[in-house]
Amino acid sequence: MQDRYLREENIRLNMQARDWEDAVRQSGKLLVEAGYAGEEYVEAIIEMVKKDGPYIVISQGLALPHARPEEGARKEGISIITLKEPVYFGHPDNDPVDVLVAFTGSDGDSHLEMLQDLAGFLNRKENLEFLRRAESSLEVIDYIKNNREKGVEAN
Repeated sequence: MQDRYLREENIRLNMQARDWEDAVRQSGKLLVEAGYAGEEYVEAIIEMVKKDGPYIVISQGLALPHARPEEGARKEGISIITLKEPVYFGHPDNDPVDVLVAFTGSDGDSHLEMLQDLAGFLNRKENLEFLRRAESSLEVIDYIKNNREKGVEAN
């Protein structure tokens, strides 16, 4: 995972969310506060899920909230939240979700690069399990940085 796009303040662990929309809003709020996206980006994610279904739920318990770059992305960025209690998106196989990794890419190329990079990291079960167990934002940053340096994020 590209740790240069992830800052300690963009990580929140053991959050409470009322439902999937609240969870997406919380992950998106971190992107907005960091200047990675405008509020309209978060609303675009929610509207796309309502329209197209839970396409952002990519594996068991994991969602990657994102929208098209032209929907309000300003620059590349990542936020991570974990939930105390999982939420349901309506995915037939991968619900409920307890980890959300939201991201923005400022154009089509960076969007695709971020998606591929995140998938490479999150496809490794031990990385996802680490995020679920992590107790601090700094612990997450260190883990990602150390794994990148060791080259263990490759599939």
